[in-house]
Amino acid sequence: MQKEAKILWTTDNKETAMNMVLLYAHNAKLKGWMQEVTVLVWGASQKLINEDKEIQEKVKAMIRDGVKVVACLKCADNMEITQGLNACNIDVFYTGELLTQWIQSGETIISV
Repeated sequence: MQKEAKILWTTDNKETAMNMVLLYAHNAKLKGWMQEVTVLVWGASQKLINEDKEIQEKVKAMIRDGVKVVACLKCADNMEITQGLNACNIDVFYTGELLTQWIQSGETIISV
């Protein structure tokens, strides 16, 4: 049985972010539904985090509560927002290999 929620977050839709990605990821960790929760932030979702204070606060709270949030450095550099993501305590690095490992693992990946 899978004990880690792996979430690939790419949308910049705030309603989806608030009512799916952030809500599920945070509760899955807080309520013990999953032992580990990792959110991979890629592309447009990075820009949403960088620009929206409410989203930033939700991301920071999740990280404080043990959700791993990582972001693609190449995307962040392309959009010139690396510093803003780092300020939210997001681990920003080249994530192509991480996503490849997720895919090759055969485990379920939630993609939003």
